[in-house]
Amino acid sequence: MAKLAGIYITNETETFTPSVEVTQHPVEQGVAITDHVQKNNRTISVTGMLLAKDSATAERNYNTLLAKMESGAFVTYVGRTYAANYLITSMPKDYSIVKNGFGISIELQQVRIAKSPWVRKKTTVKVKAKKSTAKPKTSTAKKFHKIKKGECYWILARKYGTNLNTLMSWKENKWPARRIPIGVMVRVK
Repeated sequence: MAKLAGIYITNETETFTPSVEVTQHPVEQGVAITDHVQKNNRTISVTGMLLAKDSATAERNYNTLLAKMESGAFVTYVGRTYAANYLITSMPKDYSIVKNGFGISIELQQVRIAKSPWVRKKTTVKVKAKKSTAKPKTSTAKKFHKIKKGECYWILARKYGTNLNTLMSWKENKWPARRIPIGVMVRVK
């Protein structure tokens, strides 16, 4: 007894097939040169019976699996082997003498989805505020930033909108440009 995408199958045979692809290049004399071995996606072949309490339920179960195959939905197979992230590639059925189901052969193929390291930046909508007639307050208070690993004056200048030369000229910032100790306080405004 096996389970494919939540549907029970009485499996008779189950074949697990790992394989590799070997590239070969012919040479004038001797054996061909092999320079690359690549692992192929694994496949599982299951042959058995799709049985239910009546033939209509068995047909509904088959149509559920068929819909998953046609939509490219991932399925999980639990039998003698466990297989997650597989796609159903073929699923012929054989109407035999069984009244409450039919014979079925299912081909499953392993799929690995590529994930991009790039992350889409979240965009925010800025709401324009009404302009005030009052003069903006100028702050004369000094502002400091605690240095974390990988930060330098250039990063701080961009982050806080301060000129790089001005940032480096303040007497509070006494460290060389590329050797700011982690954890020290650096003036940024």
